[in-house]
Amino acid sequence: MTRIIRFADESGTVRTGVADGSGAVRPFDGVSRVADLLRLPTAELRALVERTCEAPAVFTESSVLLLPPLDGLMELWAAGVTYERSREARVAESTEQSVYERVYEAERPELFFKAPPWRVVTDGEPIAVRDDSELNVPEPELGLVVNRQGDTVGYVVADDVSSRTIEGENPLYLPQAKIYGGSASVSPGIVPAWELTDTADLGIRLVVRRDGAVAFEGETSTAAFHRDPHGLPAYLWHAQPFPDGAVLCTGTGIVPEMDFTLRGGDTVEITIDGVGTLSNPVLGDQAQLDWLVDAVDEPLIRRRERS
Repeated sequence: MTRIIRFADESGTVRTGVADGSGAVRPFDGVSRVADLLRLPTAELRALVERTCEAPAVFTESSVLLLPPLDGLMELWAAGVTYERSREARVAESTEQSVYERVYEAERPELFFKAPPWRVVTDGEPIAVRDDSELNVPEPELGLVVNRQGDTVGYVVADDVSSRTIEGENPLYLPQAKIYGGSASVSPGIVPAWELTDTADLGIRLVVRRDGAVAFEGETSTAAFHRDPHGLPAYLWHAQPFPDGAVLCTGTGIVPEMDFTLRGGDTVEITIDGVGTLSNPVLGDQAQLDWLVDAVDEPLIRRRERS
């Protein structure tokens, strides 16, 4: 399956291109940003991808550094309480239970900002838990890649890492529970929407490994959505522009019980059928992700952090 990728070559030059199942990478001609791709209408983007797939391969995935597929003025957003399991978990942890019950049944979804492009990590890079929250969890989610026009043009695997203690104390603390260094991870390859035409029943699996053993595992399916995830972008796009598009995480159907929390040293692995796998080690100190600032201008720094 074709994937749209963003990558750095050995000189540190950032490019975009397409990767195929053999690991061959073909750069787009004259397009260095995913943001520029998302300025295109769907038909033009598809034509560009298909035309590029016919060109000779220039790189292999093993010879480049895959980067998070967000840049420019793109934003990472997320939706909440889109599965019944998510509603149950929010009610269990919160001192204000009724707000989650009401939004679960409401026509308008819960949407919140998650991260700017520079703060997003990808496969193999560390995520982190807040040291002022006793309960911290990964939230495996299907991410919609949405173009400037508000059309879903692709899919990614996403992890909306969350601090349950902080959000549970007061729903107004949601930004602190959701937005911090190491709280957002996205798979490096965008699967084009025209290649994954049926997302109604995609299996989603989460495994957390600790000290060589499985500390938590769970699974769900997009068939368990309470609301159509493809209806979410219309609410996000209403009354505000996204000139370079956005990635919208669609909510989680896997939430551990209240006796589980992520710890530094854990590894989180998320797999979504047809979309891919996302694996991240966990840090117990979010300050250890300060290198993300320098990686904006020096992307090869990411290679060091993955090792």
